[in-house]
Amino acid sequence: MATLASIERNSPVTPTRLAEIERVKRPTVTRTITHLTEQGMIERFPDPDDGRSCRLEITDTGSDYLDEQRSRKSAYLTHLLDSLPADEVETLEKAASILESALERGLEERGT
Repeated sequence: MATLASIERNSPVTPTRLAEIERVKRPTVTRTITHLTEQGMIERFPDPDDGRSCRLEITDTGSDYLDEQRSRKSAYLTHLLDSLPADEVETLEKAASILESALERGLEERGT
């Protein structure tokens, strides 16, 4: 699911760039690409800049799958948060804000 989401965010993306994004070696991402292609989640298109490579794009099937998984995760988290005491929810909100700020700073430092 993480690799599919990376393809969605960075589409069109080459396998080499996807491996960099996922911080894995190219053979590892190649196996995942093959699986996602077989499942109809992504499509490969020729890379106009490099005839030896391809570009990856998510399909409607892949987008639908991500939407479904995200909805299920959101519903689960909503249920979980609803079961917590108010002070714990407040603590989590503060922690989320701190993490968001740290992430933004990290992205700015990396120049992305």
